[in-house]
Amino acid sequence: MRLNELRDNPGATKKRMRVGRGPGSGKGKMGGRGIKGQKSRSGVAINGYEGGQMPLYQRLPKRGFNKPNRKKFAVVNLGLIQKFVDEGKVNANDPITEESLVAAGLVRRVLDGVRVLAKGDVTAKLAIEVTGASKSAVEAVEKAGGTLTIKSAPAAE
Repeated sequence: MRLNELRDNPGATKKRMRVGRGPGSGKGKMGGRGIKGQKSRSGVAINGYEGGQMPLYQRLPKRGFNKPNRKKFAVVNLGLIQKFVDEGKVNANDPITEESLVAAGLVRRVLDGVRVLAKGDVTAKLAIEVTGASKSAVEAVEKAGGTLTIKSAPAAE
């Protein structure tokens, strides 16, 4: 095979429609835009315009609020931590911190901190240090003989 023999698959590329190039092209004269009117001219911006009727996006009531400085936590379930301990990806004897969870691949990134939830059951005696945890998660870890310490989140800069 040589460079001059390279070809794309048949039908893989389609030629661009050249508009307004004479009557023989099939898209000559008005270029598929019809006769007169706002849409036939350049600089048209009528998305969402309903001919003077109150547009749908204005008729519906505003609802809800997005807090601009809200905290976003990476969520981990106890069952997953136990699974990683069983597989040997997390050492149960060392304290389990947010950094060790990232290193093990349990959390992609820490964001504003890691929050532990109580889904699944934990059997190993674990010492976990995270930014947040649900009450039931704390109880579950303490029931298994471990400790779950909640440290304060780092101050926003």
